[in-house]
Amino acid sequence: MMTGSQKVVLLACGSYNPPTNMHLRIFELARDHLHRCTNYYVIAGLISPVHDKYGKEGLANSNDRCQMGRLAVKSSSWIHLSDWETRQEEWTPTREVLQHHQDQIDSAVNFNTDPTVKRQRLEATVPWLSHIPQLGTDTITVKLLCGADLLESFGRPGVWKDEDIETIVGKFGIVVVTREGSNPYKFIYESDTLSRLQRNIQIVTEWISNEVSSSKVRRALKRGESVKYLLQDAVIDYIRTHVLYDTHNKSLRS
Repeated sequence: MMTGSQKVVLLACGSYNPPTNMHLRIFELARDHLHRCTNYYVIAGLISPVHDKYGKEGLANSNDRCQMGRLAVKSSSWIHLSDWETRQEEWTPTREVLQHHQDQIDSAVNFNTDPTVKRQRLEATVPWLSHIPQLGTDTITVKLLCGADLLESFGRPGVWKDEDIETIVGKFGIVVVTREGSNPYKFIYESDTLSRLQRNIQIVTEWISNEVSSSKVRRALKRGESVKYLLQDAVIDYIRTHVLYDTHNKSLRS
């Protein structure tokens, strides 16, 4: 970590239905970019599965999605799962999810100078953060990690509240990983709000394109086709064991 670097936590919201290798891959891409091109230093990544009441068709229940998420991130030393969203009574807007995790970090780290009390608070309120060594007393901020499709959804009428976009981009900042055929720079240029807040948007180009999506994986699972190397092996085993995604009586090849 370079002197003067700003510590950040990358938070990615989504269905994770199921969590794919690309869900994990964007964290690696984002961290590499931020360390190479900015003064941000990534200390952790968080995947936050959406609440069951999000209402998306074919959404597996949150217990299964969280368990698959935990299995998916087991191979990572720095990406973790937060089940806070799924434990709320209702669906929570992304702005509030970001704010909650920032509040957790603030109460556990940012406003605490006693190392002993800090560690106790970490273990009690932010378990995943307690595993990170040498936190120090530097301020830690949360940024939203997303794909270009989420950025483009900011421009669709009725999808986002203007004040939410203002807070997500202006207060927290976003890290956007491109996808093939997308042009986030053009989209930002065509949006007055995003153009004004462009300093808080980091664009990460994925040069090794891989269009793996949960919907395509679910289709393959439904047809009994192999999804090996698209999902972590432990996630495939979980799907098989719990007969998720209409895999009943199908030969799920790993």
